Amino acid sequence: MQAKLLLEDGTLFTGTAFGADCETVGEVVFNTGITGYQEVLSDPSYCGQIVTMTYPLIGNYGITRDDFEAIRPYVHGFVVRRHEEMPSNWRAEYSVDRLLKEYGIPGISGIDTRMLTRKLRHFGTMKGILATGSKPVGELQEMLGATPIIRDQVARTSTKQLFSSPGNGERIVLVDFGAKSGILRELTQRGCDVVVVPHDTTADEIRRLRPDGVQLSNGPGDPKDVPHAVKMLQELIGEIPIFGICLGHQLFALACGADTGRLKFGHRGGNHPVKELATDRCYITSQNHGYTVVEDSIAGTELEVTHINNNDKTIEGLKHKKYPAFTVQYHPEAAPGPHDSSYLFDQFIDMIHEHKRNLPKVPRQAELAAQLKGEQ
Repeated sequence: MQAKLLLEDGTLFTGTAFGADCETVGEVVFNTGITGYQEVLSDPSYCGQIVTMTYPLIGNYGITRDDFEAIRPYVHGFVVRRHEEMPSNWRAEYSVDRLLKEYGIPGISGIDTRMLTRKLRHFGTMKGILATGSKPVGELQEMLGATPIIRDQVARTSTKQLFSSPGNGERIVLVDFGAKSGILRELTQRGCDVVVVPHDTTADEIRRLRPDGVQLSNGPGDPKDVPHAVKMLQELIGEIPIFGICLGHQLFALACGADTGRLKFGHRGGNHPVKELATDRCYITSQNHGYTVVEDSIAGTELEVTHINNNDKTIEGLKHKKYPAFTVQYHPEAAPGPHDSSYLFDQFIDMIHEHKRNLPKVPRQAELAAQLKGEQ
């Protein structure tokens, strides 16, 4: 079956359909990873996007249950040079084609993904429509113009109710803005008692869980579409140690008075170099974001830049000058990508311990009196 990818500037790509037989509208982006297509498909941060893989062969090692980063894929469409219909891998359970069919996601193969990527790099990310079948181009153009880009991606991908992953270490509240499983995995590997809460959880609700620290997850879309999270953070900064990742990094910056803006074509892939300013060391990182913290907006805030992108010099890390809180724009949990930055989770735990040591000691007698008063 034929498939078409039509961009908002009128560029048309015609190829072979795979996956679901349907149409979808989304933001057309590209990912530069060589492996990890299953993790890309199941990363909630891609919600609302049609993802182009720059590596030409996709699907050769199949799909396996253990490699999902969310319970289901969230991409709106999938664009590849070639997809493998018969994967060869002892772990493979089924193919990419079957996965896309199961979740109603259309795919297109056999097009010039290099040309598409170069166009997106030159002109910037574009809205597009991916359709299977033989619909005429004029009809696709009407559908593309009439269908807006979704703005409620965080609500679509966040957990709807609180759940926990018990441990005997520090209690961490993980605020789910579209969290990847890798974040929960890194925390539980360190023995943390993790409580995952929805994106719209209030500061008071988080306080009632008595956390030792708050982890802000990754997530899709524009951080300015999540104003309730900014309000929650403004109440908690300085009270509880905070570690933010990707969208969590951007929300933290907004809560501290900085600004965010849209990148021309975003950073997506497992090969992005980031420099840590304190050590001048370069880390190769996994990234997936279309927005960034505006550098000029940091002046006048209590924020300090800790990391920058070696390619375009955009901000990749922040810390608060007074309070126990730091964030990074990239993904230290990787999946897919290098594990160079997983040490940041250890830094988070160390920051929590340091915060506890610095807390004022409440006399035991006064603490008991306060409890009795509360019970009365």
